[in-house]
Amino acid sequence: MATHDIILRGGLVFDGSGAAPREMDVAVNGGVITGLGKVNGKGREEIDARGQIVTPGFVDIHTHYDGQAAWGSEISPSSLHGITSVVMGNCGVGFAPCRSQDHDRLIRLMEGVEDIPFPVLAAGLPWAWESFPDYLDFLGDREFDVDLAAQLPHAALRVYVMGDRGANREDATAAEITEMARLAKEAVMAGAIGFSTSRTLNHRTSDGQPTPTLTASEAELTGIAMGLADAGRGVLQFVSDFNDPQKEAAMLRRIVEASGRPLSVSLAQADVAPEGWRMLLGAIEQAAEDGLPMAAQVAPRPVGVLLGLELTLNIFSAHPVFRKIADLPFDEKVRRLNDPVLRARLLADEPVTDNPFLKVMLRSFGKMFQLSDPVDYEPGPERTIEAIAAGRGVSNEEAALDLMLERGGRGMLYLPFLNYSQGSLEPIRAMMESPVSLPGLSDGGAHVGMICDGSFTTTMLTHWGRDRSRGPKLPLEYLIHRQTQKTANWMGFNDRGLIAPGYRADLNVIDLTNLKLHLPEVQYDLPAGGRRLMQKASGYTATILAGQVTFRDGKPTGAKPGRLLRGAQAAPMRAMAAE
Repeated sequence: MATHDIILRGGLVFDGSGAAPREMDVAVNGGVITGLGKVNGKGREEIDARGQIVTPGFVDIHTHYDGQAAWGSEISPSSLHGITSVVMGNCGVGFAPCRSQDHDRLIRLMEGVEDIPFPVLAAGLPWAWESFPDYLDFLGDREFDVDLAAQLPHAALRVYVMGDRGANREDATAAEITEMARLAKEAVMAGAIGFSTSRTLNHRTSDGQPTPTLTASEAELTGIAMGLADAGRGVLQFVSDFNDPQKEAAMLRRIVEASGRPLSVSLAQADVAPEGWRMLLGAIEQAAEDGLPMAAQVAPRPVGVLLGLELTLNIFSAHPVFRKIADLPFDEKVRRLNDPVLRARLLADEPVTDNPFLKVMLRSFGKMFQLSDPVDYEPGPERTIEAIAAGRGVSNEEAALDLMLERGGRGMLYLPFLNYSQGSLEPIRAMMESPVSLPGLSDGGAHVGMICDGSFTTTMLTHWGRDRSRGPKLPLEYLIHRQTQKTANWMGFNDRGLIAPGYRADLNVIDLTNLKLHLPEVQYDLPAGGRRLMQKASGYTATILAGQVTFRDGKPTGAKPGRLLRGAQAAPMRAMAAE
């Protein structure tokens, strides 16, 4: 009687292709899927999947674990949410290539863009590299609880080639463009999965300077893309403000026409132009219809800042009265905020700042919500702080303070700033239904004190596949296809994302009925005692990576089969032969 490494028994298998699910067994041997249907024999480990769903491991194409992967082996929170492969180095920020004199410069950029504190990065990064191939060699010796791939970040590349001129956003010369193209080719030949850049004013260093790549010319961007074209490999990832959407979209199209490399760009609904995303999506759809490999990365829920007394920001962050106690130990700060005298002074105070976010957004009580259990990322207008305050007969500020003081001072408020202009996720549904969209933008590993979106995959299953009440749901097979085979194939990971013989045994067993997102919490487990937001889930019965169980019932097993993915991964020979 045949013996298998693992058998998943009797689960409802969503194979990742988008096909309707089927109830069957899945056999795993040697890190690959070897049998489907009624599997005879026994497994050295058998997992009872009856009444549960079985999916391929999820592939998250937009994370920022560049620092975390250098000092740790647990790529959480992503690995807690069924994700087995991640792509980092997005938005043009990262830590290679880098000369020693630029270490602090790149740390300040990552601190400002991705809200990872300078002391954490300074303590955690070993800087055992200079070139991008050196960086990949460093990562290649490490073990993780997911597979990970790295993109070449434009900001680091520009500073490496141009020095201060690059950091100060001066135009690159023809010789500098040629050198950047050479290094880009070198990086993807060594195993970089692609190249990323940022063209948004939202991305600044921690001392307020715009990202070095903000105004890079089309000639520079095209030249670097041609470096990837010369190598015949690698994807392109862009984020932009799209201040002139037609002009910017036309430029992106020309870059793809010239280089032939696949390009994805972040797409979201912004309050300043709530319908602006439609034009960009239409331009990408037209490009794809014309045969160009272009896609839009979209999020399955609002991108929202979490506000709280233990976090980077709260609604009183710009108030002089609060600033006097802001650096006190947490318990003492909470005690002081419960004092009636201080409380009265604080509620009578006004923000003092020129920062528009602190001045305006932190007063947006009509679109700010309490984050409560069960977690709801599509709350209705009756859930706003404004509505809660009116119901209690108190000011907006007093209601917000009381809500933050709940749970021993760990109550959180949720301020959506993208994808929720009309208080509904219907625009996101339209984005998600587009054939050119890809699920992305989770930013796993980043925004550690303000945003906690590494749990996007669980939202996809619970909200869109099971629970949504304020509009239509989406079919589970469609959602799972997008987060597995579609994201895997876009990046060139052709050996995963599908439950079929010969494919990688990256798998999830999920108790969908009881799958639940927990409230975010704060952990102090980064280097130098740094703080980060963490959001866990229950209902992931098992996550399997390369044929090894890495998580059981949400708890890590200690197995670390994850490795650096160097470039695209070929489809399994057995699968190709079957085709």
